[in-house]
Amino acid sequence: MHKGRDRDRIERGGFLLFLAAITAATLYIAWPFLPPLFWALLAAIMFQPLNRRMLLILRGRKNYAALASLLIITVAVLVPAMVIGTMVVDQATGIYLALQDQQFDAGTIFDRVRDGLPARMQILLDNSGYGEFEMLRDKVTEIARDSVGLIATRALAIGGGALGFVLSFGVGLYVTYFLLRDGRAIGHAVRRAMPMPPEVSRQVVDRFVAIIRATIKGSVVVGLVQGALGAITFSIAGLPAAVLFGLLMAIFSLLPALGPAIVWLPAAIYLLAIGDIWQGVMVIVSGVAVIGMADNVLRPILVGRDTGIPDWIILVSTLGGIAAFGISGIVAGPVVAGLFLSGWAIMHPPMEGEAGEPAPVT
Repeated sequence: MHKGRDRDRIERGGFLLFLAAITAATLYIAWPFLPPLFWALLAAIMFQPLNRRMLLILRGRKNYAALASLLIITVAVLVPAMVIGTMVVDQATGIYLALQDQQFDAGTIFDRVRDGLPARMQILLDNSGYGEFEMLRDKVTEIARDSVGLIATRALAIGGGALGFVLSFGVGLYVTYFLLRDGRAIGHAVRRAMPMPPEVSRQVVDRFVAIIRATIKGSVVVGLVQGALGAITFSIAGLPAAVLFGLLMAIFSLLPALGPAIVWLPAAIYLLAIGDIWQGVMVIVSGVAVIGMADNVLRPILVGRDTGIPDWIILVSTLGGIAAFGISGIVAGPVVAGLFLSGWAIMHPPMEGEAGEPAPVT
């Protein structure tokens, strides 16, 4: 009796060891394509409603519906993203080459801004320890060169690995097609395979989908809208590299409180300092009344109550995700943080009257 039980235990342990080994080998093989697979998963989740609509229009033909959805995604999202990306790369490379050839002296611009400030403010800056403008000017020039140079270097790296980029892009589209077509069945299979109670696995999967949708709509979409508004504002004001700085505003929109103001406020100060008064005032008005208000207007409409992750956790997880996973970390970081909070909430649900759940009315 005991021998049979021991043999069953050994056989089960051997099977689990085999399963772990083959899973690790599969992850190792798929690792180079992890970013396109991740973005394919995001696209399938975000555009599943579109695919369902295509299913209704095409009378349940799954293959044609998935193909039509993929075509719409390509035309409406991927092609514009490639065009904008090309413009950003061109503008970043141009500024980087200008800095390298000393055609564009950031230190001189810094001095012009300082000279345009009121005399009392100049004295205040000098007395506060920022008066050593030679050193500070060199630092500003170095930061500008390094920041823009990083973008240009990444652009050259993408160009140098064009074959890998095309291959990853093709893999992403291919996987997106199958996820759109079979996503519901795959989701049910994954949920059944999770080694946890059915109710818990359902909560985890539902939370995962909700966090992805809320993160993309609340961070990516809102950030892109703010960046587009910033690029339009900079273009009207006659500032160079408007698309590049619009992208920077979209990235900085992830930061609470200041957000895109980190980009447009120094630009407005520069314009005012060099005498372009109406352009500087327009940038300030647009930054406060248009770019800043876009977040307050769009986020409640797009996100609603999809996620209850605090802002500071979103900030930390987004920046940490970018450091760990690159551009994919914009979504991957908050998703991991959201699943972490959800897991502990499932493990220890709040008592009635605690934070997160209203107390009963007596």
